[in-house]
Amino acid sequence: MAFLGLLPAPASADPFEQFGTAMKYGLPLAAAACAADQDRLEDFAVRGLLQTALVWAMKEYIDAPIARRPSGEGKGFPSGHTAMAFFGAADLSGKCFEDKPLAGAAAYGAAGLTGWSRLHAGEHTPQQVWTGALIGISFGAASFGIGSEGASLSIGLRF
Repeated sequence: MAFLGLLPAPASADPFEQFGTAMKYGLPLAAAACAADQDRLEDFAVRGLLQTALVWAMKEYIDAPIARRPSGEGKGFPSGHTAMAFFGAADLSGKCFEDKPLAGAAAYGAAGLTGWSRLHAGEHTPQQVWTGALIGISFGAASFGIGSEGASLSIGLRF
């Protein structure tokens, strides 16, 4: 995650927006590193791809007032930045920080700030951000058991 802070940003970019974008990538990358360390990278990757496909499909095919961004443009439902950040936070909190509640709370806090950054930037409405958060949490907290003996589905949240 620290590497993302070193990437150059446009001179006019808002630091809060930059933080949100960094967490969109940083939280899932940290979760992927943990998943690889715990030998569950296959399951993590499938859940991440499914979550990304769902968000993309919703953005692409929902043409209703809820999909309108504050600017009036479409394809704003749901917030992809928020979904990715909460996907990473839910995976980290539930599977990597099981015995570290403060670390899990920090991950969820960073994801929450990512959603807030999207509101601050005028890119999304609260409904779009909340929906992105729910999708991210759902896929991040799930476990399909792919790559392990006897695939199954379980969902668990830790705070």
